[in-house]
Amino acid sequence: MPESTTATGLTSQYAAQVIRDLERNVQEQERINADIAALHEQLTTLQSDHSVLVNVQQALGIASAPVQPAAAPESSTVPAPREKASVEPSAGKRTLAKKDTTAQSGTAAKKSAPKKPARKAAGAPMSQPTLVELVRHHLTEQSHPRSAGEVATALGTAHPERGIKTTVVRTTLENLVAKSQAQRTKQGSSVYYTASTLAGQATTLAQDEPAKSE
Repeated sequence: MPESTTATGLTSQYAAQVIRDLERNVQEQERINADIAALHEQLTTLQSDHSVLVNVQQALGIASAPVQPAAAPESSTVPAPREKASVEPSAGKRTLAKKDTTAQSGTAAKKSAPKKPARKAAGAPMSQPTLVELVRHHLTEQSHPRSAGEVATALGTAHPERGIKTTVVRTTLENLVAKSQAQRTKQGSSVYYTASTLAGQATTLAQDEPAKSE
């Protein structure tokens, strides 16, 4: 009897250890999947910003191109008045000075003209927040725990163009839990998430700073 009891106890311990190891393995997989999804979304955002910057650069290049040929007539017309200056010393110099002043004022006006594209650059679209930021911000605004499905539904309604999926939201929430930026609770077989106290305080401070500056 003692030997069978000892064997049964060891088997129970091994079984419990295996269950704990499996849970940790699944949690680690979910955390890594969330990191991959967040990095992929950041890469997509950077690629979108790159396209916008390239378009702005091309727009600025097209607008500033006519400025370069404007310098050519200035250098080509300078030798001609100097040849005439040898024939008409006083009148030629005065005429040359007037032409140089007119050419310089016209060139300065042309160089100052391509300032309009800079306004287009200032009005370029801002980069969109990542899914991690959206999920964390949504949790900080909630007064009660929310499941992954409820968070995905709310974000999908607010951002229909992003095609947010529940599985990605769940892995993102687990990633926030692993980083202590969210808390996870169980009610029966359901899992609910809330924002951690530190994350909520950080969001509140971030929202209060613009109000104070105004």
